[in-house]
Amino acid sequence: MVWLTQLLALISVTTALDNGLLRTPPMGWMAWERFRCDVDCKDDPKNCISENLFRDMADRLAEDGWRELGYEYVIIDDCWMSKQRDEHGRLQPDPLRFPGGIAKLARYVHDRGLKLGIYADMGTHTCMGYPGTTLDKIEIDAQTFASWGVDYLKFDGCHSNPVEQMIGYPRMSKALNATGRPIAYSCSWPVYVGGLPPNVNYSLMGEICHLWRNYYDIQDSWDSVINIVDWFSNNQDALQPAAGPGRWNDPDMLVIGNFGLSIDQARSQMALWAIMAAPLIMSNDLRTLSNDARAILQNKVAISINQDPRGMQGRRLLQEKSHIEVYWRPLSNSASALVFLSHRQDMPYLYHTSLAKLHYDPGSYEAYDVFTGRTMTGLTHTTDLKVSINPSGVVMWYIYPTKHKRFHNTWKEHTLSTYHVDEAEAVPPEVL
Repeated sequence: MVWLTQLLALISVTTALDNGLLRTPPMGWMAWERFRCDVDCKDDPKNCISENLFRDMADRLAEDGWRELGYEYVIIDDCWMSKQRDEHGRLQPDPLRFPGGIAKLARYVHDRGLKLGIYADMGTHTCMGYPGTTLDKIEIDAQTFASWGVDYLKFDGCHSNPVEQMIGYPRMSKALNATGRPIAYSCSWPVYVGGLPPNVNYSLMGEICHLWRNYYDIQDSWDSVINIVDWFSNNQDALQPAAGPGRWNDPDMLVIGNFGLSIDQARSQMALWAIMAAPLIMSNDLRTLSNDARAILQNKVAISINQDPRGMQGRRLLQEKSHIEVYWRPLSNSASALVFLSHRQDMPYLYHTSLAKLHYDPGSYEAYDVFTGRTMTGLTHTTDLKVSINPSGVVMWYIYPTKHKRFHNTWKEHTLSTYHVDEAEAVPPEVL
């Protein structure tokens, strides 16, 4: 099938990037991981896939401080449709669960300063058995979504073969642009063909999609999160160059605030998704979110790192025998981010390192601890750094050279004051 990928790369199409969307990773909320395909609105009205659920989440994004942080998409996943298309061959929502229709829901979302996303599948049926988008339905479905005021399409790939996918995903990109409405385009294509070259042409992927799923669905467990992180890290040489403004690798949803992660593990997911320049798409219940989960998901510095306009995906620098891993991401204005991740399961580990060991140039630096709010002053590239990391936890630093201290102090003051966060006192590195 490699020949067909190469052939498609030569085909002239109007690309998804023509609409200038998603120059930083998208942020928002998606139904799937938390609410799946719950369609029992009789016995479970608060949690079933219905217009009421998405109105509730739009209200929470608008009223609880999420929108101001950048969480702007409310994304419907599978199971929203009627089991049959209408008499004109168009997709239609389930009339009992979405009595107002998608266009009315889109207006509700837009009125709150948010954007609406929707789900479709490149195949005969969606993954849960609802009507799919076969090749002959791509244009009419794109037109339908645009007419409803949809702002984001997640295009899955169940019940299709590789040839249909290689034709259909670029064709949907062209069809979306032809509508004249800016619609962010999330492709699940790579995951259905193994996620890696030569089966995946990431140059082509970046021309037709704004983001793409590379690997298996996330589950509400630490094993799932770390399996995804390991896969992305083990394959970073193939994946990292594909990412950048308007084109993002997608390791799947944030499951912070559900049932499967400890607080340390939740911080780990947030930090690693920020380092990977991953979409920050939550799948949780915003109506019942704990204060701890909210604090992690609304961490302003972690979000700023994720949304850095340079748009370079980070990478794993080191895997130590101690089961500590170090991740690094270059940022704008000579700054960078570091994450120290513990794969250990026993006790907090005191990790010794230096910026020189992590390939930093000679010079003086300051570092801001993203989760404690401490500023570390007086660092040089040879300073002995002692980092205490909890099991399955992280320590995350924002680092900048002191020659740019004035700029970065202004950046921190703006970031922290804008979102009413108090910075802790500066501390020397030996007490970390």
